[in-house]
Amino acid sequence: MKLLLVEDVEMLGWLGDIVDVKSGYARNYLVPQGLAVVPTKKSIESLAEEKAGRAKSRQLEYEQKEQLASSIEGAEVVLAAKANDLGHLFGSVAECDVAENLRQQGFAVQDAMVRMPDGHIKDLGTHELTVRITPDLKAVVRVVVVSQDKTVDAIEEQTNTEQQ
Repeated sequence: MKLLLVEDVEMLGWLGDIVDVKSGYARNYLVPQGLAVVPTKKSIESLAEEKAGRAKSRQLEYEQKEQLASSIEGAEVVLAAKANDLGHLFGSVAECDVAENLRQQGFAVQDAMVRMPDGHIKDLGTHELTVRITPDLKAVVRVVVVSQDKTVDAIEEQTNTEQQ
């Protein structure tokens, strides 16, 4: 069944697109929710101007996301966590921890954008993660996990040497 989208529908199309969907999806979801109508010449013409405006705004939004991806590329996140003598963390570093650190650095990143290929980080050291801004825009971030205890000790040592 062919329908004219009157709103952007994720994974289906943008406003003003004519899409071919199964009749049950059209009858039970798209039409009752006001997301689509049966295409007529009048309805297509009435959406033409709004479609052009939305296309411009989507283009601007995409350009902003490209800038975000290029600015995040190569960023370094340093996180302190409690660890044992072998370098295994008591707990783990999650996507939300990395995203929070990136937000503190001034990047507009959501937790869901951070992708960890092997689950959470459970060891000290340097790890590379992907930040997926859109399905086709990705940036690689370096995450350095240091021991929280050693960080405190290093700060105390530095303070002691500065005082002497």
